[in-house]
Amino acid sequence: QVQLVESGGGLVQPGGSLRLSCAASGRTFTRYMGWFRQAPGQERKFVAGLPWSGGRPTYGDLVKDRFTISRDNTSNTLYLQMDRLEPEDTAVYVCNARSTANWAARTHGYWGRGTQVTVSS
Repeated sequence: QVQLVESGGGLVQPGGSLRLSCAASGRTFTRYMGWFRQAPGQERKFVAGLPWSGGRPTYGDLVKDRFTISRDNTSNTLYLQMDRLEPEDTAVYVCNARSTANWAARTHGYWGRGTQVTVSS
């Protein structure tokens, strides 16, 4: 079992920034970790993911060039730096740990409870 706890969400104005964190514990060996988001009435969507041991990250088309995913292996923490936020980025952001890089599989692996991000003036 892997436990994932997200933090860092909140209310931000359009154009602002937030940094999300995901602390992993338990059986923390995992091959990939990433972020998904889900807005009310919409399906869960892939945001960004990376190989936990190192390597090139993958980004969803809607956030490319605005969001940056990173990790700290020593503290088993995953981060998502979000810049130039837009109202359309409003959603619950959920951390995911998985054994496959098939990010189209939106129910695979372990999931946190999520953290709310609201972009509004």
